Amino acid sequence: MKPITNTFVVIAPDSPASAGTAPTTKEGASPTIAVIQHELLTAAPYTLTLEDLIFATHVRRSGLSANEAKARAGEIRDALFAKPHPCMRASPLPKKHGWGVHHDAEGRIAIYGVETAAYQRFADGSIEGISVVAAMRTKRVG
Repeated sequence: MKPITNTFVVIAPDSPASAGTAPTTKEGASPTIAVIQHELLTAAPYTLTLEDLIFATHVRRSGLSANEAKARAGEIRDALFAKPHPCMRASPLPKKHGWGVHHDAEGRIAIYGVETAAYQRFADGSIEGISVVAAMRTKRVG
């Protein structure tokens, strides 16, 4: 998986969000991908690449222990990345929950609420060397 670098994903054009909000899990349900991604990215900004985030999300959703995931990391990664995975443009965070996604020069990810000054600086294209792309729409047009 080729790392995405120097890119900022703005919220989807049809996003209902006016601020970055933490996704929630329904009572008794397993955490959603959005919940897991939000927890991982807010706990440690700029430490995970997209591949790391996909792996960590997969491990949590699969219910693997940290020891098992570490012991089988190579095997799990090989199986997981044998097929393509969507980028953060398809994540529920920028599509529905109001989070912009920044990939730094090394491909590490941080998220910024649409209401923040940092989001605005990235989104308006004033940060040199950063490509700005929109998240995918939630609904099809036309």
